[in-house]
Amino acid sequence: MKLKAGDRVLITGIIYTGRDMAHKYMVDGHNKGEKLPFDLAGQILYYTGPTPAPPGKPIGSAGPTTSYRMDKYTPTLLELGLKGMIGKGPRGQEVKDAIRKHKAVYFAAIGGAGALISRAIRKAEVIAYPELGTEAVMRLEVEDFPAVVVNDVHGSDLYQIGVEQYREIGGAEGESC
Repeated sequence: MKLKAGDRVLITGIIYTGRDMAHKYMVDGHNKGEKLPFDLAGQILYYTGPTPAPPGKPIGSAGPTTSYRMDKYTPTLLELGLKGMIGKGPRGQEVKDAIRKHKAVYFAAIGGAGALISRAIRKAEVIAYPELGTEAVMRLEVEDFPAVVVNDVHGSDLYQIGVEQYREIGGAEGESC
């Protein structure tokens, strides 16, 4: 895979949404031998709980949610073929190891920019777990969805790289703002 931590990308195509409860439903269902609501192979999951769509729009504000809440389910989904995740914040070591093992990638989207991000979403439809409301699994058609690679198949972590670079310039020595 050519993507490396720090790369900025524009994603165009189909991505799916899923947060805490949707992850739990998918993993619990898989463990019971149930079919998943969509084929995970090669897909990207966006950790978001969008607001209702305003008139004439496919979706409301759709900013990323904190990713570590999905960490206990992520290795299983990666094993089932998931290739990408979009969220915000760092991932645990078990997830980073699973990303490397399954040749996947973790992207970050800009927290607090949900209204701006929603402009990249052309179509949205609930495909599973409608009882979860904003946490239902949705199929999104996106065009030029902005993201940054945080964890890549090489084991790199943009958050760790940033801390190291900050230390190198003397930022860890108590500079005041």
